[in-house]
Amino acid sequence: MPFLGQDWRSPGQSWVKTEDGWKRFLDEHSNYVSDINSYFNVENNKENLFNNLNYDIAAKKRKKDLLNNNTKTQYFYQEKWIYVHKGSTKERHGYCTLGEAFNRLDFSTAILDTRKFNYVVRLLELIAKSQLTSLSGIAQKNYMNILEKVVQKVLKDQQNIRLIKELLQTLYSSLCTLVQGHGKSVLVGNINFWVPRMETILDWLQQLHNIQITRPAVKGMTLTDLPLCLQMNIIQRLTDGRDIVCLGQVSSDLQVLSEDRLLWKKLCHYHFTERQIRKRLIISDKGTLDWKKMYFKLVRCYPRREQYGDTLQFCQHCHILSWRGTEHPCTANNPESCLVSLSPQDFINLFRF
Repeated sequence: MPFLGQDWRSPGQSWVKTEDGWKRFLDEHSNYVSDINSYFNVENNKENLFNNLNYDIAAKKRKKDLLNNNTKTQYFYQEKWIYVHKGSTKERHGYCTLGEAFNRLDFSTAILDTRKFNYVVRLLELIAKSQLTSLSGIAQKNYMNILEKVVQKVLKDQQNIRLIKELLQTLYSSLCTLVQGHGKSVLVGNINFWVPRMETILDWLQQLHNIQITRPAVKGMTLTDLPLCLQMNIIQRLTDGRDIVCLGQVSSDLQVLSEDRLLWKKLCHYHFTERQIRKRLIISDKGTLDWKKMYFKLVRCYPRREQYGDTLQFCQHCHILSWRGTEHPCTANNPESCLVSLSPQDFINLFRF
């Protein structure tokens, strides 16, 4: 029930800050009052009043239907930071859910940033694995909209194809399990509403499968033109063993570099601990450790180390969630010491109450 008295906790009026101080914002209220007065100042015109009210209701209904039916329409908040409240107080009731945070934070713009792209994709994958049922209907629609933007970006840039294929396959497998095993009692919306979405996912997978990588038209120095020491230095920057294997298929020289034992040894120590490595030792025919086979065996047993160019951060003092580098109204004496970087899994765990 809304507050009707002069309670300081009530929503109150809308105020704006000006050079002369804070002033009440009356535009919307005055327009509303003028509209009401225009209706009731006209005597003996009840028919027009009834028609106008019906017109307003019909216009609002058409607008709502348009937003609900048009899945490509972005009508969510795109905020730089949000307050994560985990409890109810006299001033604020309810909780900040995963779906609310997913809607309000600006993920649509984040996927256009190279530093944030892998972070958002990993978050979409984790949601597809276990959090689809916790999203509201609007959050699920927003999820599909952002996923469509990701696919279109990959088709245009011709990069991160395997990464998005794995994301779509994970999402499709999860949807098949939920639809066949549970149905509409788990997913928001009718089951017939999800069938077209699943068909869209298969269509995206087919488009990614048929993509043809075009050779850049720019002529100049390539990777193979560099000295071998520089080529090895570049290859050592790759954190995924599958990328190293694919790179070795380009030429015979790169094939030799991709089989370097020291390269795979560093990769194993980068992703896994000494204890994990000792449990999965593989000896080659020459009597030495086969680091390449050990890496792929370790990947099947343990999670790899995650590293992102940019992440979300959480302020432990004021409980505000934002992208790194985004300023927020923090009241701490040293705001930088209160910020904690969140991995995609930490972001999901933040909303498990």
